[in-house]
Amino acid sequence: MEKVKEVNPLASAPVRKLMVKFAVPSIIGMLVGALYNMVDQLFIGQKVGSLGNTATNIAFPLTTICMAVALLFGIGGASCFNLSMGLGDKKRAGYYAGNSFTLLAVCGIIISAVTLIFLTPLLRIFGSTPKVLPYAQDYVRITALGFPFLLLSTGGGHLIRADGSPQITMLLNITGAVINTILDAVFVLVFNWGMAGAAAATVIGQFVSAVIVIIYAFRFKTVKLEKKHFIPQAVHIKRVSSIGMASCFNQIAIGIVQVVLNNSLRHYGNLSSYGAEDTIAVAGIVMKVNMIIFSVVIGLAQGTQPIESFNYSARNFGRVKEAYRLAVTVGAGISIAAFVLFQIFPKEILMLFGKGSDKYYEFGVKFFRIFLFFTWINCLQPITSTFFTSIGKPIKGVFLSLTRQIIFFVPILLILPLFFDINGVLYTGPIADILSAVVALFMAAYEFKAMRKLETEKKI
Repeated sequence: MEKVKEVNPLASAPVRKLMVKFAVPSIIGMLVGALYNMVDQLFIGQKVGSLGNTATNIAFPLTTICMAVALLFGIGGASCFNLSMGLGDKKRAGYYAGNSFTLLAVCGIIISAVTLIFLTPLLRIFGSTPKVLPYAQDYVRITALGFPFLLLSTGGGHLIRADGSPQITMLLNITGAVINTILDAVFVLVFNWGMAGAAAATVIGQFVSAVIVIIYAFRFKTVKLEKKHFIPQAVHIKRVSSIGMASCFNQIAIGIVQVVLNNSLRHYGNLSSYGAEDTIAVAGIVMKVNMIIFSVVIGLAQGTQPIESFNYSARNFGRVKEAYRLAVTVGAGISIAAFVLFQIFPKEILMLFGKGSDKYYEFGVKFFRIFLFFTWINCLQPITSTFFTSIGKPIKGVFLSLTRQIIFFVPILLILPLFFDINGVLYTGPIADILSAVVALFMAAYEFKAMRKLETEKKI
């Protein structure tokens, strides 16, 4: 145990330096993931129009489902890997990594097959209107083929980072994003392939990233992965799933919110002067722009994961608390900057995604300013949820990951519009944000109090 502490930088290097090493590549990776769909929407908005933008929003829950599974085995496997390494158990660590790689590939194939078989019913459930359905079908028929690559590149990136190679994670994400952006411009703007062109560009970028992950999987640094490590075993799957459940549920919750929000906007949008298609299109743009900021915060939280996992196992609680507090401080600064941007330049942001009517911009400006009013405290919930996952307390992480989206947002979204129509949808966001932030603060404070008690016992 002592030997591990001496040689592993997670136990001795300055926490700020480690945060830069792990968080920056993780942030870039999360940004790239968020930009995949945003880049598609930028080109589609300029070439196809608002119906194309609406279609990408209707299709987005499928990407969210893929991200949920990718984080289940990616974050779960990475946390288990680092927790085992912190205990000096290299033998078990190899199985956690290998099993996770296999599960990512298998689940990607299953999700792809289910999506293609039930494509039209799924899109209708996600809130598609008759006008939007053909655009969404063209887009998803192709993007679904890339789901196995999406899971491997996203989940595999976390495992690679846990192995001490965050630069490789950054490389695979940047490579995929650059390829996607270039091909989007060629396929959509030059070849006029519309929705299909944007989808094809996305899949090709994801494929290249997945290839990098597969190559690295057989060249792990800290533990040599062998064939036996990739054979799924129930005991390892159960542990990985329990640890990764918080991050998975957070994404599932986001997906549920997207579906409920799309259907609410379809209903109340038709009853308003804005219309269903424009309100769904605006919501998609606003949510994806916000996801850019949210991705930075999530990437920051994920960058703390190796530090928190290793040092909690090694009972270096001071370093665990330092990593958490640093993440919250930086996350708050980023969130405040986003709040200012969304309040001052909402129309200018909307105009990047194509032209719209006066009503389109009117609703878009209101959505930005009201729905995202508490963006500046949004960092607390994901950082604290990841913190609990990292220290091996997945139940608390799962609960906290569900507070904003499921426990607060969905019930409020179902109730407020009954009294305030479309405006009720707008005010759901800030109310859910403030409530989830308060819960995160109380849970973190209680956990730090428990750590102080453990520190006292350690000294005795």
